[in-house]
Amino acid sequence: MLQLILGGARSGKSRLAEKLASDSCLAVTYIATSQPLDGEMNERVAHHRARRPAEWALIEEPVQLARILRETASADRCLLVDCLTLWMTNLLMLDDTKRLSAERDALLDCLASLPGEIIFVSNETGMGVVPLGELTRRYVDEAGWLHQALAERCQRVVLTVAGLPLTLKGTAL
Repeated sequence: MLQLILGGARSGKSRLAEKLASDSCLAVTYIATSQPLDGEMNERVAHHRARRPAEWALIEEPVQLARILRETASADRCLLVDCLTLWMTNLLMLDDTKRLSAERDALLDCLASLPGEIIFVSNETGMGVVPLGELTRRYVDEAGWLHQALAERCQRVVLTVAGLPLTLKGTAL
């Protein structure tokens, strides 16, 4: 089963995804996409780390998400990917301008063949004002296109607001 959990900053999306992973009764591998490059991000990573069960496996991969999913997915495992917008940011910041589309296409192409349960977490950024800068507008556009493509492929899509899940597609929580 593929699930997409969307929400704004501090909406409860990661906490919900972690609960769903725990409730799956499968072995869990947490795939972290962040690159903690400053003190504030280090604090966020530490907060997420402290909240996760010790028995969960951890893979840190900022760029090659499709490769990690293909190598790690199995029928007896739940993969929790947190978060897609950080992954996309990592790709946007690379000097290789074609890498984002190549990695996004690889991700979307591999989803149908992946066994087990996979939960994606991502920031819904397109509900606010249109950003002034070209890079930030591209970020919002790319995130929106990625979310639409993933939502088509996922069996469940949930929007989380104020810690409350609103099921947009699939079985209600």
